[in-house]
Amino acid sequence: MATFAPPPGTADIFEEEASEWRFLENAAREVFSRYGYGELRTPVFEYTELFQRGLGGETEVVQKEMYTFADRGGRSLTLRPEGTAGVMRALSNTDVLNGVEQRVYYMGPMFRGERPAAGRRRQFHQIGVENVGRCAPLLDAECLAMLRAFLKRIGLDDAELVINTRGVREDRPAAEKVLREYFSQHIGEMCEDCRTRLERNIWRILDCKQENCGKIIAGAPEYLEYFSQESRDYFSSVCEALDALGVSYRVEPRLVRGLDYYVHTVFELTHPALGAQTAIAGGGRYELFLPGQNRPVPGVGFAAGVERLLLARQALEKSGTVENAAAYLVGLTPAMRVANLALANRLREAGLKVALELEERSFKAQLRGANKSGAKIAVIRGEDEANRGVAVVKNMADGTQTELPEAELFEYIRREAVETPK
Repeated sequence: MATFAPPPGTADIFEEEASEWRFLENAAREVFSRYGYGELRTPVFEYTELFQRGLGGETEVVQKEMYTFADRGGRSLTLRPEGTAGVMRALSNTDVLNGVEQRVYYMGPMFRGERPAAGRRRQFHQIGVENVGRCAPLLDAECLAMLRAFLKRIGLDDAELVINTRGVREDRPAAEKVLREYFSQHIGEMCEDCRTRLERNIWRILDCKQENCGKIIAGAPEYLEYFSQESRDYFSSVCEALDALGVSYRVEPRLVRGLDYYVHTVFELTHPALGAQTAIAGGGRYELFLPGQNRPVPGVGFAAGVERLLLARQALEKSGTVENAAAYLVGLTPAMRVANLALANRLREAGLKVALELEERSFKAQLRGANKSGAKIAVIRGEDEANRGVAVVKNMADGTQTELPEAELFEYIRREAVETPK
């Protein structure tokens, strides 16, 4: 039989996996709403200029990874490679430019032309938050505490939080000079990407994962001493707040994140269950320049990779299963299949998940269907049962049967199939 695979770096998501996605999404809504965040949905494509200006023209995302195309009007559009820029564009139409705080979360697909690997797809999905309009160390700490709460809710509370500071833009020229002088002495021993980064974006060298480059990076000078006292005090305040909140963390001076808009606090959450690709979430404080604006908009936020979260949960055997139907309705005659369709609708409207047989099949075939569905109870009705207003209910686990008035079916199914421990 011929098969048709989706394009490389994409995947079909069937119900068994989709139930896990819904678990993560619902957990995010539950936790983030407690912190005053509301959902925002933005388009999956934006004007290319938004990402070029917002993320930085020299970033590898903009240089190598974006899916950009011209529409019928000749306008350059790009499938969103991350969520922050689109969120900020949307919020720029609110009073956030006047310093009024906005708290939003988002979830959905992003697109990057990367080489596919475990937990890394060309169409990948993120759950993220943005707190926009104000700047304070305590806002950064609160954002990190919320991320921790979300990970705990989904069973990944053993993830490690790694943090650092990028300082502010004015701090960087002196630090960049020192780093460039050091790496220039070793650039012949480094990877091709780092040779390009030496001129285009020196900070990206610190983020290189190549083993040989890592050894050279480990000997790089401590550039933080070239940051202003104000920047160092800001970072100290974030760390003190995390201590007060009981949020554990590790300071990693080599953590820079890959986008130009970051200032002050940057962070990643890593999990050992993922092997080499350990990051499951990351973010930080940023200042984003939007098209048509001469001053940046401040914010702090993070994004968690849904595929990475799923892999970590699977490695820890925390993945759930598809929620089976509570009951399966078996009709012994064509008229009873019609009657069961009406009964199923009544039970569904009352809140039960119900499956039923609607094709003409034998009694044994219908019971096989009930067993295959995973339902705990089969509800069997023929003409005689219908005339007497009753139904036979069969426990699919032990095969026992009993007769019940139809009016008692809902409470019986809820009690025996929904409320009993799984």
